[in-house]
Amino acid sequence: MKKIIILIIAISFSACLQAQQLFTARQQEVQQTVVHLFNALSNRDSVSLKANSTADISLYEYGQVWNMDTLILKAITLNTAIDFKRTNTFDFINTTTDKNSAWVTYRLQSVITRDGKQATVQWLETVFLIKQKKQWKLKYLHSTLIKRS
Repeated sequence: MKKIIILIIAISFSACLQAQQLFTARQQEVQQTVVHLFNALSNRDSVSLKANSTADISLYEYGQVWNMDTLILKAITLNTAIDFKRTNTFDFINTTTDKNSAWVTYRLQSVITRDGKQATVQWLETVFLIKQKKQWKLKYLHSTLIKRS
């Protein structure tokens, strides 16, 4: 009986540890760069978008390769809806940092309102960042659409 109780406690304890992934301050700093980039998209702010990206950023979206000009065109210039609103929620899966580079994998859910219609979109994304002048910047972003409703 004691062995069963110990086994139950061990399983419960290990499940709690897996559910609570703690990130270091450095990892959180990298993650915040990702959050800032998407806040810039939400605010249709090309200046902040560029500030959180390298000049030669590459985005792999919907089977296409985009650069910063494409992103600004599609997400800001052509996005003229007066009622536009985008709220992003992140579930960071893994963040690996090095001295001047980092990889981040996360689930992104965005609730987007445009022209009176609301849509929820979910992606699985991986980004590669580099440190330039003591600031993390996105260099590559690969996005896989999971669900659109």
